Amino acid sequence: MQNDNFNQGFKYYRVLKIYGKLMSGEIVYKTEAARLFGVTERTFQRDIEDLRCFFADDADDSGVRRELVYSREMNGYYLVNKDISMLNDSETIALCKIILESRAFTKEEMIPMINKLMTCCAHPKIRRKALDYISGELDCYIEPNHHKNFIGSISDISEAVSERKYMKIKYLRHDGSETERVIKPMGIMFSEFYFYLPAFAENAGKDILRGESGSSGSGDIFLSAYRLDRIQQFEVLDRHFDTPFKDCYDEKELRKRIQFLCGGKLRCVKFLYKGKNIEGVLDRFPASKIVGRSNGGVVFIAEVFGDGIDVWLRGQGRAVEILSN
Repeated sequence: MQNDNFNQGFKYYRVLKIYGKLMSGEIVYKTEAARLFGVTERTFQRDIEDLRCFFADDADDSGVRRELVYSREMNGYYLVNKDISMLNDSETIALCKIILESRAFTKEEMIPMINKLMTCCAHPKIRRKALDYISGELDCYIEPNHHKNFIGSISDISEAVSERKYMKIKYLRHDGSETERVIKPMGIMFSEFYFYLPAFAENAGKDILRGESGSSGSGDIFLSAYRLDRIQQFEVLDRHFDTPFKDCYDEKELRKRIQFLCGGKLRCVKFLYKGKNIEGVLDRFPASKIVGRSNGGVVFIAEVFGDGIDVWLRGQGRAVEILSN
């Protein structure tokens, strides 16, 4: 049987090893690689040229452009993705910062995601500095108190949402008790440390909206928001549902009204805002509109689900006056 040293002398072995390192985002150092494979730097350079031709030909077939770049400072080669669908350095670092600041995941889930994102950086020197910076933040990272890994369930829940399938969930309430529900999942949203699953009850439909027979007759639309980390078990059922109230709101309009991820009925709140950040109010309430001006302020009407808006309104102090709710 041929030994490893003998295998390393074969060109295909060298080229594949170099290719693997480049594709994983590593820097291939000329002197170090030549010594490792027991060849001259000139032989190594011919391997690099072969790979450079391969990446050029592969771009024609796959549409993904990759370029081998030499760094004189590091005396090594690295791979740059020229595909516009790939993240650039700034985008990658920005996304890493957003994920870290969200504090939505345990360290066990966070570290692999950050490492995968950082490999998208085009320039190894930037990647190395960014990793040093991010690793410092990871050391100081504070996990959410639930300490639960749940990212693996997001894909299955997303599929249930897109396919409009009922879900049966076992849910842990804030008081520690458990409840079982059959729900119509409407999407996955994130707000202030937590992921939420907005959903309607199994029997929610147009009859509740219109106050027809068999409903409460109130005409109220009720939405619940379940924290993903509190869903103890779930099952995607082999039953499809129609989108509740689709004649009145499509999903885009529905999402505009659940900014606070607070369960409850659909409300229409009218308030006078005397602060300076009008744009911030419009961003906070996508389903709002300005209906006038009065007493040195701007009058808004906002549609939202639940009582979360009350907390926000109280937090504005004298800058807000509630006109009707």
